[in-house]
Amino acid sequence: MFITREIDYGFRVVRALHRKGQCTAAEISELEGVPTAFAYKILKKLQNVEIVEIIRGKSGGYHLRQSPDTLTLYDIVKAIGDENTITACLTPGYVCTSNEKGRCHVHSELLRIQAVLEAELKRKTLTEVFNS
Repeated sequence: MFITREIDYGFRVVRALHRKGQCTAAEISELEGVPTAFAYKILKKLQNVEIVEIIRGKSGGYHLRQSPDTLTLYDIVKAIGDENTITACLTPGYVCTSNEKGRCHVHSELLRIQAVLEAELKRKTLTEVFNS
């Protein structure tokens, strides 16, 4: 689970919606320095998991559908990230060629690190993160 530029932009998009309420993609781009094309892509992914809702029409835009009091950084990572493991060998179905058991010797340590990272991303709500 790497924090890619797209995931970082996802945090920024949600932060803009948290601070300003309903915004257009252009407003989010201006507020948070996210390229507009990325903003649209991220907003679509967030809409697909019902974190964000689109308001259509002349005074439309986007707003948070879920409360930042219940959302975490992990929720944003899961919504945006295509791969949510720190290494390919943690991906279900991955076959390691390092040994006969299908897993290399560092696999259990990487699993532990993955669990710690996920726990830290889930530790605080977005309200706590954005207001600290």
